[in-house]
Amino acid sequence: MNKAELIQKVSGQTGVAKRDTEVIVNATLDAIQTALSVDEKVQFVGFGTFEVRHRASRTGRNPQTGDAIIIPETRVPGFRAGNKLKDAVKK
Repeated sequence: MNKAELIQKVSGQTGVAKRDTEVIVNATLDAIQTALSVDEKVQFVGFGTFEVRHRASRTGRNPQTGDAIIIPETRVPGFRAGNKLKDAVKK
């Protein structure tokens, strides 16, 4: 499912116009993105948790030359599924 399909499905289930549903979905995604950008956790009980994970710096290899390189530490988005979501996927 892509974003357009999500908007259409939510619009159909709620009876809200597609244009309004698109605004709501975009605002929701923007709010999640903004929260993660300031290291804030976003939790939907039963669905899951979006969080920022920190990767420590490490040594890697340049595949072309084989030389050792330092890969700097970084922050990446992560998602941990909630129990209801896990159960729904199992069925």
